[in-house]
Amino acid sequence: MAASMRSRQIEALKRMLNLNQPVSKSVAAEPAWKVLVYDRYGQDIISPLLTVKDLRDMGVTLHLLLHTDRDPIPEVPAVYFVMPSEENVKRICQDCRNQLYESYYLNFITAITRQRLEEVATVAVQTNCVTQISKVYDQYLNFISLEDEMFTTRFQDRDSLSYYAINRPDAKDTDIENLRDSIVDSLFCLLASLGTVPIIRCPKGNAAEMVAEGLDKKLRENLRDSRNSLFTTDIPSGQISFHRPVLVILDRNMDLCTPLHHTWTYQALAHDVLDLHLNRVTVRETPPTVNEEHPDAHHRHPKQVKVKTYDLHTTDKFWATHKGSPFPTVAESIQKELDEYRQSEEEVKRLKHVMGMDNSNEEAMTELLNDSTAKLTSAVSSLPELLEKKKVIDMHTNIATALLDQIKTRKLDIYFETEEKIMSKTTLDKSILEIIQDPDAGSAEDKLRLFIIYFVSGPNMSPAEFDQYASALIAVGVDSAALSYIKKWKAFTKITTAPVQSGGGGQNTYSAMFSRIMSSGSQFVMEGVKNLVVGNKNLPVTRMLDALMDNKSNPEVEDFRYFDPKMLRVTDSMSIPRNKTPFQEAIVFMVGGGNFIEYQNLMDYSKRNSGTKKIIYGASEVINATQFLKQLTRLGQEAS
Repeated sequence: MAASMRSRQIEALKRMLNLNQPVSKSVAAEPAWKVLVYDRYGQDIISPLLTVKDLRDMGVTLHLLLHTDRDPIPEVPAVYFVMPSEENVKRICQDCRNQLYESYYLNFITAITRQRLEEVATVAVQTNCVTQISKVYDQYLNFISLEDEMFTTRFQDRDSLSYYAINRPDAKDTDIENLRDSIVDSLFCLLASLGTVPIIRCPKGNAAEMVAEGLDKKLRENLRDSRNSLFTTDIPSGQISFHRPVLVILDRNMDLCTPLHHTWTYQALAHDVLDLHLNRVTVRETPPTVNEEHPDAHHRHPKQVKVKTYDLHTTDKFWATHKGSPFPTVAESIQKELDEYRQSEEEVKRLKHVMGMDNSNEEAMTELLNDSTAKLTSAVSSLPELLEKKKVIDMHTNIATALLDQIKTRKLDIYFETEEKIMSKTTLDKSILEIIQDPDAGSAEDKLRLFIIYFVSGPNMSPAEFDQYASALIAVGVDSAALSYIKKWKAFTKITTAPVQSGGGGQNTYSAMFSRIMSSGSQFVMEGVKNLVVGNKNLPVTRMLDALMDNKSNPEVEDFRYFDPKMLRVTDSMSIPRNKTPFQEAIVFMVGGGNFIEYQNLMDYSKRNSGTKKIIYGASEVINATQFLKQLTRLGQEAS
């Protein structure tokens, strides 16, 4: 995994847009102009990686969805980037019949079946456009890179890979097989892009095991066919890693607390509270309240909510530095950046004033002018950078303000602190029942999340106690279906692992209020919000990974299965000779939905090991607590 997963996917996309030729590094090379045609899956893969400017630089003049009405552009080549589905193949054949473009470069996101390839060939022969189909490629890019170390299988139709889809009572065998095949294909594409065959570990008897078996089989089939294997050829020199990684496939059922946990770090908070998907966040801005007693005669219509979307790119240094920081640190850093920007702005204004000074003292003026001219030259040259900085500061100010509004109205700091204490088994300041019954403490959904964490990871509860909590929750407007599902889930799950432990670090800082940030000049009025720190304790996923990477004995991973796809003759996982050396690289994949809390916890674990352990985190879908609760509620409704 020498180069990052994200950079490899970008490289593969750029090569594809360069008509499958290596991208020339020379500036003088003029790109060939072309049209890009993609389906929704292709669009989701490209959008977090390449901006419109990047596409223009690669010579893409027009990018269009496959299933829309497109006008013929007969002089231009078209690059297609689509899934090899039946309807997509039919539409490509229709485009050939209608002679829409000069030539066709067909790139399939994942491998196309022989039957569908023959359909394209037949139509090409019938319509006499064989010469126009220049290239047909299987790109093996069926995964979405959200970060250098984070990916998800897909965004379109992700419901078919959700926790609900895996656990629903009426799921047919064919549905589960399709789900398994989709996840296996996505993981196979990831491994092909990384050019590595890992050791696979997974728990027994759940969806993770089913995926691991399918992937092991697919890798073996590919390695057996040495002439066409994706893991022996075409890997650029210098990118082959001699350390084999471990791929740990886990099932969401092993930890239901983390996806419901109230969080305190910037990226995870934005995902939980705002609408963040595919690295794009949506912020709803409510305008300031007008004095009701003296309304403005010109503005009688109701207040309109402004909706703004922001792209969070890896090129944004502030985001790259602070996405894993606790929210108070982020607010403080935005304020610091803002102060620095204002200082630079004042400097430019001061220089403008000096340049327009009167002629009273000629000597002093000459001296000042010489000094100021040099300063002004440097100020002017830094203006574009300054304006870009202002744009980034404004964006983060808006996002952080929206988060702060939610923290205050929903008391999210109290929830985060209480849940950390439940998970780390420390005594609570206020009982769970009191929080549920407090009308000012958050929404009904927040209360349900808190209770489920308490029920799953707290002490065993008698049916009478459970009913008392359930009545209190129903009284504040909670749908009881999620509760009944969790109750059944806990009864069925033989919890043999150690109790779930998580954050809970920084014990003495909970009562500390904000220091510098409380200054009256600050953008953020943080009054009443606790300055909490995020602890260093490992979440269950990180604990399991740590044991598997270092070959430690740990009851949680003792009965994990072991697959080595390179051992072509050995099929019984019990008799495979095991790797005894600790792993330097790992890929963790969560079947049934992942989240930014686990991703951040794994990244912090990697940092604590001085970056010697390289970790990639992936999930069948990236869900926040609201989406996860909806799935639990549906499961509860269908079970009853």
